[in-house]
Amino acid sequence: MATGRISTETIHSTERSSLADSLRPFRTESGQSLLDLIDESPVLLVFLRHFGCAFCAMALDRVSQARQQIEAMGVRPVFVHLGSQERAKPYFDYYKLSNVERISDPEATLYQLPAFALSRTNPYLQPFSLAVWKGWLKGAMFKYGIGLIREDGYQMPGVFLLKDRRIARAFRHKSIADEPDYLKLAAAA
Repeated sequence: MATGRISTETIHSTERSSLADSLRPFRTESGQSLLDLIDESPVLLVFLRHFGCAFCAMALDRVSQARQQIEAMGVRPVFVHLGSQERAKPYFDYYKLSNVERISDPEATLYQLPAFALSRTNPYLQPFSLAVWKGWLKGAMFKYGIGLIREDGYQMPGVFLLKDRRIARAFRHKSIADEPDYLKLAAAA
């Protein structure tokens, strides 16, 4: 009796094909295909929350500070946000990320792809979280402030290293105050 075995290569090939099919329709604000960017070099795909969130501003700041090191590893940072291009521009300009590729996804279509499966949570419950209070007390609220929720406040962020048409590393936020190690995520490239 023959036993069915699936090789690791078959699994990776299927995973790459499925992810590629899911990413094919997405384009950056400059018109670049997300799939083409991934084929050119590994991509650190950073999903943001709404622009009124102190932790969203902190993510922009942290990636901006680590950008040279990330790019020195051959990894291209690409952001996904829930706002319009016009709404996002001043934030990316402020953090010196004007020329970084980004995807405007107001419908959160990319966020909800099964490959990323970024959760949704009630934004009004987040302030009752101990992790959020700790993050605010560590300086997030004082340094970055808190603004109005204009985008989807329920959507949680995440960070993914995409390489060879598959997810090489993933960080899915459990709390809005979680702090991914962008350099460690990029180092998997």
